Amino acid sequence: MARVFRSTAFVVFALLCAAGIPGHAQQAASDQRPVFRAGINFVRVDVIVTDKNGNAVTDLTANDFEVIEQKTPQKVETFKLVSLDGGLISSINGPARQIRSDDDEETEASRDDVRLFAMFLDDYHVRRESSLTARNQLARFIETQLGPTDMIGLMYPLQPTVSVRMTRNHDAVSTALRQFIGRKYDYTPKNATEERYAYYPAEVVEKIRNQVSMSALKALILRMGALKEGRKALILVSEGYNAMLPPQMRDPIAAAPGLANPLRNDPDAGVGSVAEGRAAFSSNADMELDLQAIWDLANRNNVAIYAVDPRGLATGEFGIDQNIGGITDRAYLNSTMDTLRTLAINTDGRAILNRNDLTMGMKQIVRDQTAYYLLGYNSSFTATDGKFHEIKVTVKRPGLQVRARKGYWAFTTEDAAKATAPPKPQVASEYATALAAVVTPAKSSRVVRTWVGTARGVGGKTRVTFVWEPIPRAAGDQVRPGDAPTRVSLMAVGTDGTPYFRGRLPSTPPVTPVAVAGAKVSFDVPPGKVQLRVSIENATNDVLDTESRELDVPDLTAPQVILGTPSLFRARTLRDVEQLKADPQATPTVGREFSRAERVFVRVPLYAPGDVAPAISARMLNRAAESIGALPVVTSASGPDLREIDLSLAPMAPGEYLIEITASGAGEPVKTIVGFRVTS
Repeated sequence: MARVFRSTAFVVFALLCAAGIPGHAQQAASDQRPVFRAGINFVRVDVIVTDKNGNAVTDLTANDFEVIEQKTPQKVETFKLVSLDGGLISSINGPARQIRSDDDEETEASRDDVRLFAMFLDDYHVRRESSLTARNQLARFIETQLGPTDMIGLMYPLQPTVSVRMTRNHDAVSTALRQFIGRKYDYTPKNATEERYAYYPAEVVEKIRNQVSMSALKALILRMGALKEGRKALILVSEGYNAMLPPQMRDPIAAAPGLANPLRNDPDAGVGSVAEGRAAFSSNADMELDLQAIWDLANRNNVAIYAVDPRGLATGEFGIDQNIGGITDRAYLNSTMDTLRTLAINTDGRAILNRNDLTMGMKQIVRDQTAYYLLGYNSSFTATDGKFHEIKVTVKRPGLQVRARKGYWAFTTEDAAKATAPPKPQVASEYATALAAVVTPAKSSRVVRTWVGTARGVGGKTRVTFVWEPIPRAAGDQVRPGDAPTRVSLMAVGTDGTPYFRGRLPSTPPVTPVAVAGAKVSFDVPPGKVQLRVSIENATNDVLDTESRELDVPDLTAPQVILGTPSLFRARTLRDVEQLKADPQATPTVGREFSRAERVFVRVPLYAPGDVAPAISARMLNRAAESIGALPVVTSASGPDLREIDLSLAPMAPGEYLIEITASGAGEPVKTIVGFRVTS
């Protein structure tokens, strides 16, 4: 056994790299050490103190604490008790800010009065039947234990961390949890990555799955550490890791269980074998090193791991169909549970095992994040050595349990220079607004997303275009027919109640003569304020949601250079782009998320008075509004008043971007900005 694992080490590594395992790649690319400092020498430590029953102790003073760094006592200079309830009462001023962008996520997660959670759904190490039993309890934990200001993210082993959003949309998280399906010992390939190794021996596949899961777990820890300095809770939903497989399951082909495995029918295979004992010792030693790498990273990033075993009161590790004897079965069950205990104990978390009522057991996760002390001191170690400095915190009162971060990474010379440098200028509001619009903040976003654009109409009016599309569903979501939006009723009225448009998109003819194309409608209105009233309906005309918004309709006939609203279109091939160029009535894309396999086609109206020949330019900006490069702009074949930009996303890294479009002629230059996000 040991020889098999060691001889396949290079194969496993090669497969991980060649297959492009997201978790592995993210961990390697993001292995940056967070520096938990608030000044060159100032160190802040958050400390949880509980009694023997796990209840928070909140009556301590600064004099009750002792802080030791690198075996040297430190003087506590700042002291604060932070009590949190997730916003259930008033732990944060005003309504909870919705997370619509990376900036929102970073700003809110870093707050002292915001609790940050993440849940890692290790489907590679959870049986299908266990997930079906546990997923409703996990969802109820989100629904009943988290407060409105609490932030939480979900991640699977094959999911890149760049796609993980820490959110306050708890309904979406609980809905996703109810779709959780475990795949432990099920080697049916679900994607191209898994197809590459589905026909390797089961031992090799299990080794790969372990490494994929652990690499992704490390990547999530790093992401949480980068978002928040204080204590974070990572909920690991897993049945634990196996260092090796029993002989009955060492199938030559993982996707063909039982084929060409003569030991499949012997329940006592390997019992009492010296070779099995040696293999187990070697494999367990390797597993211990892998687990240590995880808990060491978690401690350095101040992440507590709470291991939740979805098996409940488990009596064995394997099913009856796997024909494994009781002695071996119990040994493997204990071994997997030990891996969960190890991660929890060594990160100041808890292992929730052998409990059928998971929701009750998981309450302690929230309790641990509810009250803590913030201690600050100026370290007596002033060298910018960039090394890890160990911290130990104790209290003088006996009988209490103390939890605190294990240490921090000191500044390097470069870090110190950055910390003392003057702050960078804030991103201008117009750019920040464009970034915020990457995720539509409309009330109706629960079921649909919408876009409104303006262009020059006839008779001095402005043409308003309204587009809607359903919110994309996550893979595996079960949508009841009555919950699916099928049409939108739209009414546009002036401030004096004058109706400009009334109709359904796309089912019924509108009241006024307009052009309707699918889920798009265009109508002319005079410049000024217009109220849009939107009603989302299902197939039986039931109203799913409503929204009212006020629209400032610009005057696009003024004697100056004017830009209309840019329209974005999704294209996958150059042929798609050519078709869009030939269709001036194409329906714009409402969403602002594009994959790197796609292209973004932009069309923007440009108007100028008389014989003025306006000049137009465009450039790509990053989320800090810093220029990346110029973009070519061409006149559309569909009309002289339209300009177009064709942008390939293949060479771009995942993240948020801006396109700044500037037009000049007679008078001051005018510009408009549109934002979008590139995913992996």
